[in-house]
Amino acid sequence: MLAIEAMGLYKSYRNGADEVPVFRDLSFSVGQGRSLALTGPSGSGKSTLLNLLCGLETIDTGDLALLGVPASRQGSGDWAELRRSRIGVVFQDSNLMPALTLEENVRLRADLAGQSFGPVRDWLERLGLKGLGQRYPDQVSGGQRQRAALAMVFAMAPDLILADEPTGSLDRHTAHNVADELFRWQAERGCTLVLATHDLSLADRCDQRLDLAGGN
Repeated sequence: MLAIEAMGLYKSYRNGADEVPVFRDLSFSVGQGRSLALTGPSGSGKSTLLNLLCGLETIDTGDLALLGVPASRQGSGDWAELRRSRIGVVFQDSNLMPALTLEENVRLRADLAGQSFGPVRDWLERLGLKGLGQRYPDQVSGGQRQRAALAMVFAMAPDLILADEPTGSLDRHTAHNVADELFRWQAERGCTLVLATHDLSLADRCDQRLDLAGGN
């Protein structure tokens, strides 16, 4: 079963009167339980592709389906349910709710996904945040916020994880530990992972690699 199937994707932006293509005829697929690394220099379209996959942006032309649901149904209840309960997204800026503690952020995301959130503190501890659950996002470092965002994704138990530079704001030692936890969790759950990264050592751990340097 394919978790992601993309055929002939075309995406562009307007720059004044000019149309600037990001992708031209981009096609790829990812099987359920597999991992894909998106690589390429800054500006090559890694984040744009992740935004397309999670529904924050729409393709101009082409066909795209996630977990069996076509992107043409983005305005439907099927796609809304897909994003709510089956797709976990880790953004570069962590995307935590500032009025909630780290623990409350994790608990809320699990609850919205319909999961029995159970030991939320265990997820935080596994990612090196022991004792920080009652702190608010502005009371911890950027790297700690990023790890809390990963805990939110783990707690919702998605079928697909989309991660934009998930270890980019972490020091080398912490990044290594978090990457280990991410791939361990993915293997345990059998979920699909798509991550955008500049770290080629991280990309090499994935089953597949899609280099966007040429714009495709």
